[in-house]
Amino acid sequence: MPVSRYMELCLTHPEHGYYIARDPLGREGDFITAPEVSQMFGELLGLWAASVWKAMGTPDAVRLIELGPGRGTLMMDALRAIRVLPPFYLACHVHLVEINTRLRDKQRATLVGVKNVHWHDSIDEVPEGPSIILANEFFDVLPVHQMVRKETGWHERVVEINAAGRLAFGTAAEPTPRFEVLLPPLVRAAPVGAVFEWRPPLEIMKIARRTREFGGAALIVDYGHTRSDAGDTFQAIARHTFADPLKSPGLCDVTAHVDFQALAQAAEDIGARVHGPVEQGAFLRRLGIETRAVTLMSKANAQVSEEVASGLKRLTEGGRSGMGSLFKVLGVSHPSITELAGLTDNPAPTEPSIAARTNVG
Repeated sequence: MPVSRYMELCLTHPEHGYYIARDPLGREGDFITAPEVSQMFGELLGLWAASVWKAMGTPDAVRLIELGPGRGTLMMDALRAIRVLPPFYLACHVHLVEINTRLRDKQRATLVGVKNVHWHDSIDEVPEGPSIILANEFFDVLPVHQMVRKETGWHERVVEINAAGRLAFGTAAEPTPRFEVLLPPLVRAAPVGAVFEWRPPLEIMKIARRTREFGGAALIVDYGHTRSDAGDTFQAIARHTFADPLKSPGLCDVTAHVDFQALAQAAEDIGARVHGPVEQGAFLRRLGIETRAVTLMSKANAQVSEEVASGLKRLTEGGRSGMGSLFKVLGVSHPSITELAGLTDNPAPTEPSIAARTNVG
């Protein structure tokens, strides 16, 4: 079967899929996402959403949508920051797109007391209207197609059973007709043996259409590359370490890097405006994460201050353990919104006093 179908089954098979009934997050799980690293991440995204709401003309009702909301940590932290702007907080109707029943239960527990929270299996189910969309580590788990260049053309990479009875990679017998005409410029001269990955643009087109037709913006944060190029990034993670993606299907997280150039092109083709991408570290610094960290540490004991400093470092710096350069941030908005906070060199259009007043914990 194609790699894309294998990935889809590993993650979303109704009985054995990795994301159907388990909680993969945290130290006891397989990986940790930015909202679990530090509350600052969600708080700043909440203030980012507030700046979008102002740019939209402060509508009385707005859908605050999160795709793949994990345990609800990001939304909880965002809403805590948003509370300092009561008109925006009251205007928000929270919509969480989540297929994992176990994580839905944890989201309900995290967001207990928050009114106007709704759950959906797809963004298609979210009512139409002005929207602010957050998608942190959502696109990397969408099934990816892999194509391998051979002397005869571009062949789809597949997962098959080898002579030893084990899963192995192979290629389709026949090349995909005229696939080369769809290739981005950097890939056209790729050598024999090169791998090119692509995802169908359906989800980014849904996001772009919603922002274009009803107003608002989306923020996409994920790990990946800013230019479409050849390379094999299909990988598995289990217990915070890399694993063989063919060894334990359904028992580990399988992902591939996000092609941000392809996302941006698809959004522009729909008629939305694109902002960025920029590296996560630069984005968070422009939003004032360093100021926020100082504020938190000034009110905390030594242990908490050390945790805040560690979270700041991991979210903004590069290197093997840092997320600052590997992760990118892309904005998609209605054409009338010409700037989005953190995605230009201009200071974020949020009040410094708001960040300073946001409560700890």
